[in-house]
Amino acid sequence: MHTAVVLFFSVILLGVCHILARKLAATSASATRLATLMFLPLWLVTAGCNMWMGVAGAGYTVAEELSMFALVFSVPAALALFIRWKLA
Repeated sequence: MHTAVVLFFSVILLGVCHILARKLAATSASATRLATLMFLPLWLVTAGCNMWMGVAGAGYTVAEELSMFALVFSVPAALALFIRWKLA
């Protein structure tokens, strides 16, 4: 359940990045590019913090959490890159 909530939050964050990028960029293509550039580092840090909380707080091993980190980071990152590919 926690993974589903984190993935849902990633979609919300991606949407917020797109809204901010549309306010900052001149064209739609540059807004999509900017949103992707804003989202990927933010999500990498967020997914890393989620992994750290699983290791430090929940008591999972790094090996156990690494597979979840890969899922939690790669699915939203792939979505962001797919949107960039289709819209830019």
